[in-house]
Amino acid sequence: MTQALVTGASGFVGRALLAHLAGEAAFQPLAAVRRPPAQVVTGVRYLQAGDLSGPIDWAPLLAGIDVVVHAAARVHVMQDTAADPLQAFRQANVEGTLHLARQAAAAGVRRFVFISSIKVNGEGTLPGRAYTADDTPAPVDAYGLSKLEAEQGLLARAGQGGMEVVIIRPPLVYGPGVKANFLQMMRWLHRRVPLPLGAIGNRRSLVGMDNLCDLIRVCMTHPAAGGQVFLASDGCDLSTTALLRQLGEALGRPARLWPVPAHLLEIAAACVGRRAVARRLLGSLQVDIAKTRQLLDWHPPVTVEHGLAMTAESFLKQVAK
Repeated sequence: MTQALVTGASGFVGRALLAHLAGEAAFQPLAAVRRPPAQVVTGVRYLQAGDLSGPIDWAPLLAGIDVVVHAAARVHVMQDTAADPLQAFRQANVEGTLHLARQAAAAGVRRFVFISSIKVNGEGTLPGRAYTADDTPAPVDAYGLSKLEAEQGLLARAGQGGMEVVIIRPPLVYGPGVKANFLQMMRWLHRRVPLPLGAIGNRRSLVGMDNLCDLIRVCMTHPAAGGQVFLASDGCDLSTTALLRQLGEALGRPARLWPVPAHLLEIAAACVGRRAVARRLLGSLQVDIAKTRQLLDWHPPVTVEHGLAMTAESFLKQVAK
C-alpha cells in the first residue's frame, strides 16, 4: 500500500484528492493541514503542520511516506494586499516548497508530485494554438512566476535521495464546492441575470476535479511520470458562451445571454479597470494534453457535461439550505 502525504489538505484540490484516494485500496492517504478542518474525510489521518511562509519541521509527518502530493500554496487572488506580492509568493510557493522537498528526500520519499499552474505557461493563447507541456514558460504575474521558480528548483534537485519529481499544471479547476469566478457565474445564472456574453467565440480549457484527482493518482505511481511536466484538462475546450449555456442547463436555469461583440466588451472593461476579468471571460486559453495521454495512457474519465452537472448539483444543494 502506498503511503501518501497530501499538503493543502483542507483546500479545494487537497480535500477532493483525499476523498479520491481514500476510496482506493492501493493508497493510505495522510493529510497535512495548518489547523484541524471542520469536515474530515473518513479513513484519513490528519496531521497538523505550520504555515508555508515559516519554517516547518516536516520530519514527523514524512516518516514512512512513499509519495508527497504538494497542493498547498499561497494562491492567486485578483486584488493582492501584500506590500510585496512577489516576495510573499516566493516565500510560500518557492521557499516553502523546496524546504518540504529537501526534507522529503532526506526522509526517503520516492516521489514528489507538485501541483503547479497553467499560469507558468502564460495568461492566454491564440485560438487553436494551445499550450504544451514543453513550451518555454512565460508567466506574467507574481503567482505564475513563483510557481515556475518552484518547478525549476524541484527539477534541479530531482534525484536527490532517489526522489522523483512530477509536475502537473492545471488550468481553471471546477467541481463541487468551487469558489471565485466560477461560483459567481453560477450565481448569475441561478438568479437569471441577463449577461452580454452570447457571442464569445473564444476557447478555454478547464479541468473537472474528478479528472484532476484521477491524473494526480496516476502520477503518484506511474513509472513514466518521473521527471516530467504534465498539463491537465477535460480534453474538451469551451467558449464562454458555450460554458454558460451548458452550466445554465445543468442548473435548470437556461442562460439569458445577449450577443454583444467581444471587442465592445473589451472596451467597456478597459474603461472601468476590469481588463483582467475581461481577459478571462473573452480570451482563449487552451492546453494540449497529448503528452499526458501518450506517456501515461491517461484519458479524462469524466466528461465535461457530467462534471458541470455534478458542480451544479452541489451548488443547488447549498442554495437550498
